[in-house]
Amino acid sequence: MRNRTSRMTVVSRFAPVLVAMVLAGCQGGKDESGKIVKLAFVTNNTSEFWKIASNGVHKYEREGKVQVDIKMPNGKTEEQNQILENLVSQGYDAIAVSVIAPKDQVPVLNRTADKARLITFDSDAPDAKRLLYIGTINYEAGKTLGQRIVELLPKGGKMAVFVGFFSADNAAQRLKGVADAVAGHGIEIVEKREDQTDRAKARSNVEDILNARQDLSLVCGLWSYNGPAIAAALEGAGKQGKVLAAVFDEEDGTLNGIKAGTISATVVQRPFEMGYRSAKWMHRLATDFEKARAEIPASGIEDTGVEVIDQKNLDDFQRRLAEWKK
Repeated sequence: MRNRTSRMTVVSRFAPVLVAMVLAGCQGGKDESGKIVKLAFVTNNTSEFWKIASNGVHKYEREGKVQVDIKMPNGKTEEQNQILENLVSQGYDAIAVSVIAPKDQVPVLNRTADKARLITFDSDAPDAKRLLYIGTINYEAGKTLGQRIVELLPKGGKMAVFVGFFSADNAAQRLKGVADAVAGHGIEIVEKREDQTDRAKARSNVEDILNARQDLSLVCGLWSYNGPAIAAALEGAGKQGKVLAAVFDEEDGTLNGIKAGTISATVVQRPFEMGYRSAKWMHRLATDFEKARAEIPASGIEDTGVEVIDQKNLDDFQRRLAEWKK
């Protein structure tokens, strides 16, 4: 169920703070000319993952004494494009975006980069004129998950993969990493399904494959909400433990699935770090561009890392997660 407040720009909550900053003459949110900078953090959908990232943004807002407007589209490329165009027309100084369709969105991303300092997070668009990507190295993350799948299927087997859009850079890179890691181990990817970020379809896709493929050994979800959808489908079909599951991210339904034994493992990213570092880099690029640009890694990438969560380390991870969600 979507949280209505998650789709709103986070302005009212921080308006009193911003007013106090201005009245106090604080320079944290101003560029060298004294103009208050406008920063925006644009996700690719409204999942729980982005609530954690938003808390990372809020932490930097307090530290940097700056406001960052958070925009959460519904997962549609057209809506994200419209948000970017609106932000440019409103004179935003720096924009961070998790790109839904990297190749298709290059023109709008380049127009954005011509008017604002543009960085990407979580899902990159390396062909666009972005200054920096912050987040997971998705190919390596896919390899990490693939290596766990090899451990789960020591005798090989057939697997299916589910995601919102395979065209998204993070999805494509994760899938490539998984495929490369399982190659040569008798594991075959026999089905790949998209759900276009439709949560009901995410579950029905899994149900359809479970019914159609009695020889299936494992199902794999590449986006955060795919984990809960997979857990629900396996439990509904009575196939938990019979068909294994390996997924991404730390939604409650995924962690509950690990606790119940429905999901074997999940590779978690660090969304809090993505939000925090994106806000910090936007602020620096908007207020001291030349110095900040000189400190961008030569690769144009700042890796936030991953870890594998299973029943052995679930309790420890949930304690840390509770802190990130505060």
